[in-house]
This record gives sequence, C-alpha cells and structure tokens, in this order.
Amino acid sequence: MNTQKEVLSLLDEVLSLNGRAVAYTLDTPLLGAIPELDSMAVVALITGFEERFGFSVDDDEIEGSTFATVGSLVAFVDAKLAG
Repeated sequence: MNTQKEVLSLLDEVLSLNGRAVAYTLDTPLLGAIPELDSMAVVALITGFEERFGFSVDDDEIEGSTFATVGSLVAFVDAKLAG
C-alpha cells in the first residue's frame, strides 16, 4: 500500500479539494496553509484514517505538528500502521 497516495486521496476527499491534493509533495504545508483544513476537518480526517486504515487514534496522540505537512501526516499514519 502506498501510504502517501492514500493520505492524499483522503485529504482530497475530506477537504473537497477537487483533485488538488494529487500535486502535493511530502513537503507541502497543511495546517495554517490550506484554509479548508480547520478543526472540524482535522476530526473528519482522523475518522477517515481510522476507517480506511483500521487503527484507532487516541486524543492524546493528536498534535498540531502531526498536521504540519503531508510528510508529517504520512509519517503518523505509517507509525500507526506499524503499531
């Protein structure tokens, strides 16, 4: 499975980016850089990750830095998948 591709797909879906996420790289800034990524979108993304990847996320695992860039988000998902 390509985690980056799945994360970008979910970002595109949840934030209604209409395909813009395809062009994002690991260095693309997210939180504070993409207006669609607000607190409600963060909750929706977390729920989406839980459903798509089959892991659960505890409240204390969520930090702003997790959503700083595409790369930090992919690293978070990879770490959760690794257990």
